[in-house]
Amino acid sequence: MTLLVVGLILFLGVHLVPAIPAWRRALVTRHGEDGYKRYFSLASGLGFLLIIVGFAMSERGPQLFTPVAGARMVAPLLVTLAFILLAAANMRGYLRATLRHPMLIGVLLWSGVHFLANGSTRATILFGAFFVWAVLDLVAAVSRPSTRIFAPQAKYDAMSVVGGIVVALAVMSVHRWLFGVSVVPFSF
Repeated sequence: MTLLVVGLILFLGVHLVPAIPAWRRALVTRHGEDGYKRYFSLASGLGFLLIIVGFAMSERGPQLFTPVAGARMVAPLLVTLAFILLAAANMRGYLRATLRHPMLIGVLLWSGVHFLANGSTRATILFGAFFVWAVLDLVAAVSRPSTRIFAPQAKYDAMSVVGGIVVALAVMSVHRWLFGVSVVPFSF
């Protein structure tokens, strides 16, 4: 469980830096924009790898609460919506223009439904950490003025929807193989 926690601290900690503009400015001043991005990417990648390895190596741990049955029922739909929002975060569509922070909303949906559908110590730590991070980052992001202005186009929303659905179906089809839990009838 230690690797999982260290990975979460590294990955989510690095991702909180942009939420605190003074920290980001100080790091850019010290390392330059390219240096900041290089260190950010390196720390993010290492943190993500530690999360994956740490989760795989960790025991489930004690059951902290009974999973919410309704969460398991709606998880495939909410996770599909989360993947659509993750895709929309990098597209110049109406979803991004309207929601402003679709990636964070997507992470909230993904982590929230997984948190409620599990209840084990390992899952509570993983999904709870992502949920708390997304809330903190969303609060910080909403309080900052938007710097990216663009003319939204519906074709990017269509690409987000199609891409999000395709990726969600792919992940759900291998979910049992990856995580030991079948979430859809066509899972292998």
